[in-house]
Amino acid sequence: MAAKKLSDSLFSKRLLEEVQRWGSMKQTGVSLRYMLEFGSRFTERNVILAAQFLHKELPIRIARRAIELQSLPYGLSEKPAILKVRDWYLDSFRDLRSFPDVKDKNDEQEFTKMINLIKVRHNNVVPTMALGVQQLKKDLDPKLDYKDLDDIHQFLDRFYMSRIGIRMLIGQHVAMHEPNPPPDRIGYIHTKMSPVEVARNASEDARSVCLREYGSAPDVHVYGDPNFTFPYVPNHLHLMVFELVKNSLRAVEERFMDSDKIAPPIRIIVADGLEDVTIKVSDEGGGIPRSGLPRIFTYLYSTAKNPLDERADLGTADIATMAGYGFGLPISRLYARYFGGDLQIISMEGYGTDAYLHLSRLGDSQEPLP
Repeated sequence: MAAKKLSDSLFSKRLLEEVQRWGSMKQTGVSLRYMLEFGSRFTERNVILAAQFLHKELPIRIARRAIELQSLPYGLSEKPAILKVRDWYLDSFRDLRSFPDVKDKNDEQEFTKMINLIKVRHNNVVPTMALGVQQLKKDLDPKLDYKDLDDIHQFLDRFYMSRIGIRMLIGQHVAMHEPNPPPDRIGYIHTKMSPVEVARNASEDARSVCLREYGSAPDVHVYGDPNFTFPYVPNHLHLMVFELVKNSLRAVEERFMDSDKIAPPIRIIVADGLEDVTIKVSDEGGGIPRSGLPRIFTYLYSTAKNPLDERADLGTADIATMAGYGFGLPISRLYARYFGGDLQIISMEGYGTDAYLHLSRLGDSQEPLP
């Protein structure tokens, strides 16, 4: 299937020229601290100012991604799943640019409804991109080294970091309109988030997936002060801990599946430092070979069986399978880095793996702008 060029698509020439123009404009980054301070003074004037900022900023970010989706190497832009994602971005750009300037409260309310619909439109971008990448992987020479695909990995890092930022900006603005927000919430941000509580909830969710996949699941023990809190985005932390615990559960379950020994528990330790809050996830799942460690943060690597190999119809692939797409760790690291943190993996082959999730307490790190 030949790739549909932007000029050959259903979108007008004028719109596509506008995409190119807006894609060359400079982006404006924000920090967690700025979101907190601005959100705590969410007056009608500030609501309108926020909408005016998004009305200009979102088209720039979306245009950049639409342009880049058209010129990917190794024929990735030609994959049907990638074409679908590209068209979602063009649709969203058109919606934003066709919306008139936000001048008053009524304009702002309509704008908020519109960007929320854009957010919903893009809900399935990650699994759809994963399908496109796995389609490409099936077509590549199996002898091709992952290092030769560095340009694809760099693109996906930029793409997903940008997506995190777009969804954070939209989600924060939309959430500020909730009539009865939970206590200590400013939009998406929980000013007194308990990392121990979030880790427990994410662990239970990961165990549920493991139980569904394998029929059993190792225990997960969480250590730390449940009364300790700090400002952060609970949804982001839940996603990261869920992914790390899910990987550990799978490793332990598969290692001890046919053993008479009781599967050892996953251990989570939450430490409160002056600069970072660090969450350590430890397992005894056998570890990762040293040769595989450089690949764990790439998008074409997974220790699990590719779920697409088991399904002839790529459109019906189960996105909620336990593993296999190879996107979990690299995307989790991007979520950590979005607010100035990081994710590190240390493994001992023959024993297990330790994951260190660092979350910045400072809150003044500006979001990366790919």
